[in-house]
Amino acid sequence: MKRVFLIVLDSFGIGEAPDAKDFGDEASNTLLAVSKSLYFDLPNLEKLGLFAVDGAEIDGDRRITAPIGSYGRMTEQSKGKDTTIGHWEIAGIISEKPLPVYPEGFPEEVTALFEQETGRKILCNRPYSGTEVIRDYGDEHVKTGALIVYTSADSVFQIAAHEDVVPPEELYRYCKTARKILTGKHGVGRVIARPFTGESGHYTRTSNRHDFSIEPPKVTMLDQLKEKGFDVIGIGKIHDIFAGKGLTEFSFTKNNEDGIEQTKEWMKKRFEGLCFVNLVDFDMLYGHRNDVDGYAKALSYFDKQLPKLLGLMKEGDVLMITADHGCDPSTPSTDHSREYTPFLMYQYGQTKGVNLKTRKTFADIGSTVLDYFGIESKLDGTSVLEDIDEI
Repeated sequence: MKRVFLIVLDSFGIGEAPDAKDFGDEASNTLLAVSKSLYFDLPNLEKLGLFAVDGAEIDGDRRITAPIGSYGRMTEQSKGKDTTIGHWEIAGIISEKPLPVYPEGFPEEVTALFEQETGRKILCNRPYSGTEVIRDYGDEHVKTGALIVYTSADSVFQIAAHEDVVPPEELYRYCKTARKILTGKHGVGRVIARPFTGESGHYTRTSNRHDFSIEPPKVTMLDQLKEKGFDVIGIGKIHDIFAGKGLTEFSFTKNNEDGIEQTKEWMKKRFEGLCFVNLVDFDMLYGHRNDVDGYAKALSYFDKQLPKLLGLMKEGDVLMITADHGCDPSTPSTDHSREYTPFLMYQYGQTKGVNLKTRKTFADIGSTVLDYFGIESKLDGTSVLEDIDEI
């Protein structure tokens, strides 16, 4: 019985990528930024090899000399730094073209059709912070019922609505309408429902967010695993990111704590295949809000849960930890940052690790998963297993 638990710490970059300048992200380093917080405490990630990764920088000297996990850093090859592109590359797709972005807002050919199909006018239609947009447009939305449509530096079409004005299920229908419109040259990575509640001056976003992603354009490791009869379980945003493609089971999460608890429950169950987990709070609650201490606390909480996760592993289990992009909370920008990401891998019973050095693409992860299950990879990456004696 073989199982892989692949956990994505959403936005946990570990230093500027070679092409960071092309993305305006020179000197971005999410790991270094959060390591300066008094709340930064990652002894278990350190034990797995995080601080031993080539080029990893932290505030102070806290490096372990003999990690029990194998460790390396991943280089993104895709032309983008958003969640969808990052996860697709982890699963084996290198995107040669970036998904479309709209720094000036969406064109009339999109907005007019959306208004016609939904029967509601739109507000804003430009890049905006998610918390600030409901502060600035929330009152008008509540008064008129017009939908707050906005974007960011990422390839997203976001719709915010008060739950008392537009119930979440109705908002999801509007998102599905937008998803049908946004194809071809306007095929954004994600349409995102952003429900909020509260009174004027005190609006807050709820946990009823829902993403409607464009379908992956090529075969992924999820497709190959499912085709061979393995279980493919998605926890958190995984279903949305892959538009459900390649999954056999999935569940959504309320927050990181819920995602970790669901992972523990799957570790207790009997299945054979992949459990693919996204922990989004690092990005959504802390990276995008430039909250260094909040980010550090969230990482430290995950680190404290690691011994429990390791303790639930069984013979044949492999734990992989990585990220999909960076989001340095210490920079003036609130957007994602082009960074290397960590890759930590630990097999049940492993006592020493291997330095996997700098990998050329995130897609090596997908190929490694397939290799572990004895499946010939159709992906763009190469397996790291040949570098590891223990597995």
